Amino acid sequence: MTTKAVAPYGEWVSPVSASMLTAAARPLSFPTIVGDEIWWAEGRPAEGGRSTVMARRSDGTVVELLPAPWNTRTRVHEYGGRSFVGVPGRAGHALVFAQFDDQRLYRLDPGAERPVPLTPAPAIPAGLRYADLVVARDGAEVWCVRERHAGDDLERHLVAVPTDGSAAEDENAIREIVGGSRFLANLRLSPDGTRLAWLAWDHPRMPWDGTELRVGALDASGRVPEWTTILGGPTESVFQPEWADDDQLYAVSDRTGWWNLYRLDASGGEPVALRSAQEEFGAPLWQLGYTSYAALPDGTVLCMHGPVPAGTERIGRLDPATGALTDLDLPYQVFGTSLAVSGGRAVVVAGGPTIPTALIQFTASGDGSDVEVLRSALDPDLVPDAGYLPIPESTTLPGGDGQGVHVHIYPPANADFEAPAGELPPYVVFVHGGPTSASLATLDLGKAYFTSRGIGVVDVNYGGSTGYGRAYRERLRDQWGIVDVEDCAAAARALVDRGDADPARLAIRGGSAGGWTTLCAVTDTDVFAAGTSLFGVADVRLLAATTHDFESRYLDGLVGDLSDPAIAARADKRSPLSHADQTRCPVLLLQGSDDPVVPLEQAEKFRDALASQNIRHALMVFPGEQHGFRKAESIIAATEAELSFYGQVMGFDPPGVRRITLSD
Repeated sequence: MTTKAVAPYGEWVSPVSASMLTAAARPLSFPTIVGDEIWWAEGRPAEGGRSTVMARRSDGTVVELLPAPWNTRTRVHEYGGRSFVGVPGRAGHALVFAQFDDQRLYRLDPGAERPVPLTPAPAIPAGLRYADLVVARDGAEVWCVRERHAGDDLERHLVAVPTDGSAAEDENAIREIVGGSRFLANLRLSPDGTRLAWLAWDHPRMPWDGTELRVGALDASGRVPEWTTILGGPTESVFQPEWADDDQLYAVSDRTGWWNLYRLDASGGEPVALRSAQEEFGAPLWQLGYTSYAALPDGTVLCMHGPVPAGTERIGRLDPATGALTDLDLPYQVFGTSLAVSGGRAVVVAGGPTIPTALIQFTASGDGSDVEVLRSALDPDLVPDAGYLPIPESTTLPGGDGQGVHVHIYPPANADFEAPAGELPPYVVFVHGGPTSASLATLDLGKAYFTSRGIGVVDVNYGGSTGYGRAYRERLRDQWGIVDVEDCAAAARALVDRGDADPARLAIRGGSAGGWTTLCAVTDTDVFAAGTSLFGVADVRLLAATTHDFESRYLDGLVGDLSDPAIAARADKRSPLSHADQTRCPVLLLQGSDDPVVPLEQAEKFRDALASQNIRHALMVFPGEQHGFRKAESIIAATEAELSFYGQVMGFDPPGVRRITLSD
């Protein structure tokens, strides 16, 4: 047995480098079955955050379909979503995709050197955007959501784009199918091609608050002049309609407080629950194109669901006739937001606490025993040995107004080191963004970067998080900056009470909405010794005035209608910027220069407030980055800066990391 070296927590030597987070990582999303091939989007941090499209051929070879410098990413809703689709042609399937810089749709034919544009150049940069692409009319058209920006005006329609390139110079060649609401998603054409189903909602609702499932008949011109709402409303969130046949649809609804599956008649009527359960069969529609289930030829439905015990997820086959749900024997506990099924095959991105995230394939009607890994999201040659990776504990800690706080605890782990007897480790509370989102227990090198150095991590699914039903999700209604902060502080205190963490060395960090919670926590509580905000919200009213359309009324549910002077005053009081001079600990601010969601101005104002009170801090701005860091150099610099920051504040000296300068 090898004797471990003794070193203080935070000073362990680790094989998990910051560069490994980008060199080993290749984010995978939106798996799609195209003929006898499987396509997916793949991120390239080392190429400036470019997103490409990959394909696995029928012979098992993996090729890149979209060469550099082309970059598929849509900016619809700013968070984007499905940005590519395969279109059948004479020589095989062509790739139709949205190009990030100009947001036009392009078609790349098999063997072609360059793609050709399908949509016109917008009058203003990125003024026309397209997402949620589906193929219609035997490949002659791609139907999608189009977002049009013209000064302060913005509108969205479901449109048909010809794939022959005829609309590249003539916008009139693009047919508007239907509009009628501020937001549209999940367009689905009936099997006989006569009717269209889609989701719609309007301000101030977010898609997890209330959406409508609409159905309308296509007229001779290929438009939908009238429609009927057959499910949903202001307080019912509907997710992913799919046609069961020409007259019936499936859809997910949270009408009982949980996103469950239903079958309903296309003409309306009372929906029939396929299975009533206190589990989620849907997800918050942050990006267009999410799918959580698929109907199979034998009449059953393959579906993702959870959480099951220990906060994990499963894939099972649901029998609509009996409600029986049979889970597949897959060695994964966490699944991505897109499940694709065709020709008896199913593909999905999957992972687990100790299994690297990967694109997998299995027989949709089988038991899961034939699962095959098609592409790992982590380069297998760069994944460290298991002894350097934490095994998370998914549990519920005391707090949450008596309901408990759902967490994943990642303890320090390093095969070569142990701490001196009697020393307790520092812990960092990770706060997810959203806030209507969730963290799942996965093998994450970003967390292993800290745990392998002797710094524990606790990932908190505070009140407002998804996966635990609508009531838990709505604990945050009008309480943003209160419930989330209380839950994160309660989780940290519970770790101290369990004897897991050093009470003097607790930190909190989060991005976007998680940055808001972080800044609220360091200005309102004495629990934390350090706080790191990544592109975090500091001022609610400034956010409302400057953020993008999709989230421009999100705050109505989180803090209240800001047009009410009393609510606006309450929001000002709750905003961390209003009392930044009361910050209780040092703060690190990490921010992209071109962030359209939380502009740089918020971080700069918070920095100025800290400087005015001589509170230790640092602001690092990453050129060209938007809301979230995609470039390798940004990710590396931000990660190493965060570690250096904790070391300086908590009294340890992490080896091999450049010391950042903290200003007073």
